[in-house]
Amino acid sequence: MKQRHLSWIELSRDALNSNIAALERLARGRTLAVAVKANAYGHGLAEIASLLQENPAVGALSVHSVDEAIGVRAAGWDRTVMVLGPTDISQIEAVFEHDLQPTVFEKTFLSTLGKAADKRRQSAFTHLKLETGTNRQGITAAEMPDFARIYHEHKYLERPYGAGMHFANIEDTTNHEYARYQLKQFQALLKEMARLGIKPKICHTASSAAMILFEKTLFDLVRPGIAVYGHWPSKETYLSYRLEGNDNDLFHPVLTWKTRITQLKKVPPDSFVGYGCTYRTTSTTRLAILPVGYYDGYARSLSNTAYVLIRGRRAPVRGRVCMNLMMVDVTDIKGVKVGDEVTLIGRDGSEVLTAEQLGAWADSINYEILARLSPLIPRIIR
Repeated sequence: MKQRHLSWIELSRDALNSNIAALERLARGRTLAVAVKANAYGHGLAEIASLLQENPAVGALSVHSVDEAIGVRAAGWDRTVMVLGPTDISQIEAVFEHDLQPTVFEKTFLSTLGKAADKRRQSAFTHLKLETGTNRQGITAAEMPDFARIYHEHKYLERPYGAGMHFANIEDTTNHEYARYQLKQFQALLKEMARLGIKPKICHTASSAAMILFEKTLFDLVRPGIAVYGHWPSKETYLSYRLEGNDNDLFHPVLTWKTRITQLKKVPPDSFVGYGCTYRTTSTTRLAILPVGYYDGYARSLSNTAYVLIRGRRAPVRGRVCMNLMMVDVTDIKGVKVGDEVTLIGRDGSEVLTAEQLGAWADSINYEILARLSPLIPRIIR
């Protein structure tokens, strides 16, 4: 008998390519550096890298870590890889071995990288992260001379290949004054770099929301993330876009998450369900047991709040979501049997469950719902 998965994720090649085409139009000729950090936003690093390798519109992948970068190389990605997060000094050999472009915001790392590049007589392509008001990674104007000195000291660090920044508040509001302020700060820092003789070859600031809302943020390269996978960065981004009179049909979700019913049980009235006795039946209830829990990425905060889709109908979650199991009420759904497919995220008939809905119920966001999906769940490309 062919083995069946009890929980699996389906990835739509057509939806991914459609989203890339939409982003390519928004990019207006700039290089697309698709973000595949956090296991490709929960979609599967190897699977998404292999699909993007098929698409000539994507010029680069951006990752958070060297480990992720090695993963996309192992998956067959042969174009540019930008590492946006920190790179440890111990990983410098991997930077050269796997042809990576690290982001720089720490002097000791840059100096050590420069020495290694000179010793190898091999150019190191770096991106300088500029601090414009997010106060996360990044360097200020006051720190810039020290970085310029290091670049000038090493022949193979003649200048940073790129310079970038990250917006702090471009998604969470319809008032984009702070984003405009950060853009001005970025321009000022670029002038300071030019004055110090380390003018970058390319500049980049645009996330998904920036690409959608502000053409001025595009520069030479763009770094779309959540939109690649068919999701709006926020409802505020969506509202701002629609208020400009733009089309609703821009992105299409790539991911569907499914499981199967592994047990059905009839529970009498006044019976408790699950840990903590947080749900009590008021009438005879038919429960379906699902082999998915918070370990798999189905948030515990969805207990007694969310629903799943079975046979095109909504089945509410009953009791607390467990580590590896959850219970749903199928009393009013006819014909349900063990082995039936259950949709946790995605469409079943006319009903749809989105990552945005789960995020709202869990007092979180679509990013977290997707990124926390277990890497152990099989990903199947459709």
